[in-house]
Amino acid sequence: MRLLLDTHVAIWAATTPERIPQHVQDTIAANSGSISVSVAAVWEVAIKHPLDRLDAPPFSGHEAIIEFQTTGFDLLDVRPEHAAFVERLPPFHADPFDRLMLAQAIVEGMQFVTHDRHLSRYDVPLLTW
Repeated sequence: MRLLLDTHVAIWAATTPERIPQHVQDTIAANSGSISVSVAAVWEVAIKHPLDRLDAPPFSGHEAIIEFQTTGFDLLDVRPEHAAFVERLPPFHADPFDRLMLAQAIVEGMQFVTHDRHLSRYDVPLLTW
């Protein structure tokens, strides 16, 4: 199964994997080579990192690219069909980054890995905890 990691999961996998439950780590490890992070996650990091909040990403957008690729993740480009598919998603969740990544997972036939259980209301294969 091809996996698409939510932003926080990709950050944790790269910096603090102990924050991810073992069964999720095992799933990620079993699917190495088939794991992607959306460029929307890089965009999210680039927007949130400079805010200097306690929950801000620990690195910049430029550093995120390096961190994610060093960890062995592919970067999934945002294509027009991903962007357009967002309008077909019910408005269960307002976060534009999550909605775009969910659309990518659906269009690409990927399982979305996230800690955000609110996303389980969408019709997408989801791995959450």
